[in-house]
Amino acid sequence: MDSPPPTNQTIDHRIAERLHALRRERGWSLDDLAGLSGISRATLSRLENAEVSATANVLGKLCAAYGMTLSRLIHLVEEEFEPLVTHTAQALWEDSQSGFARRVVSPPARALAGEVMEGVLRPGARISYDAPPRPGLEHHLILIEGALRITVDGAVHTLHPGDCLRYQLRGPSRFEAVGQAGHATGARYFLFTV
Repeated sequence: MDSPPPTNQTIDHRIAERLHALRRERGWSLDDLAGLSGISRATLSRLENAEVSATANVLGKLCAAYGMTLSRLIHLVEEEFEPLVTHTAQALWEDSQSGFARRVVSPPARALAGEVMEGVLRPGARISYDAPPRPGLEHHLILIEGALRITVDGAVHTLHPGDCLRYQLRGPSRFEAVGQAGHATGARYFLFTV
């Protein structure tokens, strides 16, 4: 008969997942983090894969590298979230000046990296961003309705309903609701970020 898993196994896995997410959010490689924390690359890999449990000393070094307290890290690991958010409870922000509306579809959870948002641009609307919120952030944009021209790091892409554009954002971007033969139409899309 197998013995039950140790009670700390779940927390160890959650810490491992959070450590991995923190590193990815910053765009650091294991070697980058090893240089910043003084912890070997091999140990970091084993921690992120939950092959070993982190000691207080190791967590202290990692927290210093990430610029957060140990209690903050634990709070991020222990934080519970509601997995379901109804459509009416999803946060909606509208910018009437630019003609852009953004609905946060994903339930809020600081311990999870991915997020889904719905964007709607009225006909002829254009929005530009000088820089990404986090360089290297992975995007999957699926156009649902209309036509959309996206400029990502200088490359222009025109999307039609059903098209999906996958990219990592490192510089400026621009979104334009466009139509055929110069006739503007609106655009509705879902954007998945990781």
